[in-house]
Amino acid sequence: MADEVLRERRGHVEVLTINRPEARNAVNGAVSRGLADAFDQLTDDADAWVVVLTGSGDRAFCAGMDLKAFAAGEGAEVMSANGGFGGIARRDFPKPVIAAVNGSALAGGLEIMLSCDLVVAAHHATFGIPEARRGLIAGAGGLFRLPRRLPLSIALELALTGDPIDADRAYQLGLVNRVVPGGQLLEEALALAGRIAENAPLAVRYSKSVMLRAVDADEETGWRLTDEAVGVVFRSADAMEGSVAFAEKRSPNWRGC
Repeated sequence: MADEVLRERRGHVEVLTINRPEARNAVNGAVSRGLADAFDQLTDDADAWVVVLTGSGDRAFCAGMDLKAFAAGEGAEVMSANGGFGGIARRDFPKPVIAAVNGSALAGGLEIMLSCDLVVAAHHATFGIPEARRGLIAGAGGLFRLPRRLPLSIALELALTGDPIDADRAYQLGLVNRVVPGGQLLEEALALAGRIAENAPLAVRYSKSVMLRAVDADEETGWRLTDEAVGVVFRSADAMEGSVAFAEKRSPNWRGC
């Protein structure tokens, strides 16, 4: 793994850190490749149940694409890594991903955050898609993911003005799950990841899958997706283990199958 992306395993939780604080953790080719490689490996890693994604330092979660790298010809490498921008923007990753936003999440940085499932933000974090100010548009999913998480009028305002919002406003709007002091950010994100990792990983993955696929679907589709998931999860070893552990008044020993 390149130095631009750090990895640490804490129990069943994998922590990925974009490690370019001198560049506000902007995404160059090495970052995109590093994250893509990590998510590729974590997809099939039976011991990794939850992922926390953050940035180094306290200034920026991610400033988006590194424009110097783009000017140097790395643009295609940044955007075409397996999984798309940042190795995650176009990825259908089965496990929960928590963004621990340690500073500004702007442009592609916000789009990486929107590729995650849950968000814990530091009090000083800011969020925005300022691409229109540079004659560009958000091209890594922000223009359709942001309106799914915010009222359309607010999402339009962010895209059309390029103005950022602060963490408290993002929390009020439901864009983030928790806002904490910067010094407690990773601890809080890991605590949330730990709560998820206490549950059966197969049930967690299928719950995520059904909710994300059914969010804009009609009820018929929602029932079909639910029935398919029930057919797998209810027959799993973990479903039996959960019931037996409850009856025996002990913690379950999940197998992930």
